[in-house]
Amino acid sequence: MPLGTAISRRLWPLDGERLCRQARHRVGLEDFGTPPLQPALAILTRSLEQEAELHPLGRFLMRVHLRDLLETRLRLAQAWRAQQAALEASPIEQPLFIIGMPRTGSTFLHELLVEDPGNRAPRVWEVMFPLPVPGGRNRQVDPRIRRAAACLWWFRRLAPKADSVYPMRACSPHECVAIQGYTFLSEEFISTCRIPSYAADLGPAYAWERRFLQHLQSGGPPQRWVLKSPDHVMGLDALFAAFPDARIIQTHRNPLAVVQSSLQLTRVLQGLYARPGDPRQLARREAEVLAERMDRLIRFREKHPELAGRFVDVTYSELVSNPLAVIRRIYQHFAIHLTGLATRRMSELASNRSRYRRRQTNPSVADLGLDPVAEGRRFELYCSRFAVDCQSAPVR
Repeated sequence: MPLGTAISRRLWPLDGERLCRQARHRVGLEDFGTPPLQPALAILTRSLEQEAELHPLGRFLMRVHLRDLLETRLRLAQAWRAQQAALEASPIEQPLFIIGMPRTGSTFLHELLVEDPGNRAPRVWEVMFPLPVPGGRNRQVDPRIRRAAACLWWFRRLAPKADSVYPMRACSPHECVAIQGYTFLSEEFISTCRIPSYAADLGPAYAWERRFLQHLQSGGPPQRWVLKSPDHVMGLDALFAAFPDARIIQTHRNPLAVVQSSLQLTRVLQGLYARPGDPRQLARREAEVLAERMDRLIRFREKHPELAGRFVDVTYSELVSNPLAVIRRIYQHFAIHLTGLATRRMSELASNRSRYRRRQTNPSVADLGLDPVAEGRRFELYCSRFAVDCQSAPVR
């Protein structure tokens, strides 16, 4: 074991019970609320210690992140006890969830949808810092926005390639996995670390997410929530249990192109915490996980024909080539009125977006050690079911 790794293990141990004690001491509160932290936190920290191969900086950053989540949980639990009745009475009706394959334009779609003043998305700053700062409401700019911007500035310094694969700013719409991270039952940790033995029961995570959204919308006018994460394909039963009137937008793309693109994001995120893995092994894992998730999603949709009208399918190519036509089709499918103001704002955003037209040079599937023909067969069911091209993707 390298000396730096050994020292960092002693300095910053990832022990769930110790982290909980430190969070309680720092905050001065005892109750983490529901859902229970254990066994999820213990499984996560054990997986991080034994499997993730964290480098010293990654260990430090992960420890700080886990401790921050615990401290915020303590403060939220206290706040929610004081306003329990108001939160329970706060409606969340017909939220829109964007799910499907990663790297399919879902972030662009999310940003387009929140240009509609009738829609609401959780913003990065309010997910990172969900509790108001004393006196913050009286300031022109919420101090939490500046704090989040500073954190993201440091993140871009530590992971300089992140901006090219997943640009994020303090006011960007955030993904649901970050909200669910407070439960330690989140795909967030799988995306950022190699922890094969960690598995999450997502049922409590969705119940938590609903309460979190009720917290964010308290005191404001009711709006339609627009939520997004490719990882929702792992918890659709739990999603509909917590949000029984949810509407789903599923995004699609050539799966071989998705593997090419998602591998770049995975390497950037995991590189922030751990030593780089074998690119070919990572590519095989990306393809296997993607195929399993799409098969799971197909099985869910076939098992629940009564929910067929709750889904609308969108392809990456049509979203990039004519985003407003996609928006109109989504709104028509779900009987949502598209106002002139929303249309103008969405059009302006779409015309100003350049990163979706910019080509990136990613290794081809063959360069990653994958057989394009064999991988195409892996996704035959998915491509047939949704009429998606599964031929070898061009280098992008």
